[in-house]
Amino acid sequence: MDESVPPSEGHADDAAAPEVTAALDGDVSRVTVTGELTEAARRPLVRAVTDQMLSVPTLSRLELHLDQVTFMNSAGMAVLVQLQRMTQPRAVTVALVSPPAAVARPLQLTGLWRRFEVVDDEAGPADAGGSPVSGAQAPRPDGPDGRSA
Repeated sequence: MDESVPPSEGHADDAAAPEVTAALDGDVSRVTVTGELTEAARRPLVRAVTDQMLSVPTLSRLELHLDQVTFMNSAGMAVLVQLQRMTQPRAVTVALVSPPAAVARPLQLTGLWRRFEVVDDEAGPADAGGSPVSGAQAPRPDGPDGRSA
């Protein structure tokens, strides 16, 4: 099931609104974002993920394909966190697939990088034999609050 969510109409941010496409593969949702990940991305991304969650009650994984994202600001980071919070009650894993430096670097600098599973598209998911991108969630030797035990 492929569906495309057009940029919202009638808003001043239309020039920066990304193209969002969503596809289902069993209990995995693949959402591709092309363009800028800013406040203008909130509505189309939330709509696409909500539609996917409503159409597949057993959804287990949301893969955000971000390799075509050219820019991300703090509002874009907030959108990613919002998507993770939306899916958390249903235990849906949110994975960032092939994030470019424009996405990875701000997430790393803010510490949000650790909240997401990050995978290299060519290697596949880490649990399927692929390797997570550097900085992805990995067991930490220190405690959950960052202090040694």
